[in-house]
Amino acid sequence: MQTSVTFKNINSSDHLKSYVMDKLDRFDRLLDNPAEANVVLKVEKFRHIAEISVSGDRMNINGKEETEDMYSAIDMVLDKLEKQIKKGKEKVRERRSKSRGKVKLADLAASGDDDISQQVKVTHIEYKPMDVDEAVLQMGLTTENFLVFTNARTDQINVLYRRNDGDLGLIQPQV
Repeated sequence: MQTSVTFKNINSSDHLKSYVMDKLDRFDRLLDNPAEANVVLKVEKFRHIAEISVSGDRMNINGKEETEDMYSAIDMVLDKLEKQIKKGKEKVRERRSKSRGKVKLADLAASGDDDISQQVKVTHIEYKPMDVDEAVLQMGLTTENFLVFTNARTDQINVLYRRNDGDLGLIQPQV
């Protein structure tokens, strides 16, 4: 991680600088790409303030902590940053999994093998009330292999599908 350390109202110390750099190196395992960190260590009267800004992996994370001891301020702000990085990475993972629309199935009952996983594409559809005749007309207008609709007469969800021989099939729930 590329790190710059700035001291304000405090004498620059190689020990403090190496302490911050060693602590920031643990973030390399959390980040996928190289990151840049800007550290500002300053003293105002009896308050020791540590401000750290980390830029990387499409995230900009800032943290500030003030205590009576510079080392504890550094440790506390680094703990805050670690939580923020983990939270940001989790949000990215959730967004990616939602956008893909795929679900992994760990157990397949048919095969009986626990090591096999299969990917299922999840599609969200809107179905509207219509007669079976209207659904047949809708199927004639589309190239899709199936149509999900609410049967206007029974208020049940039905599926009209195109069979391999070119004819149509209808799936209705039993009443």
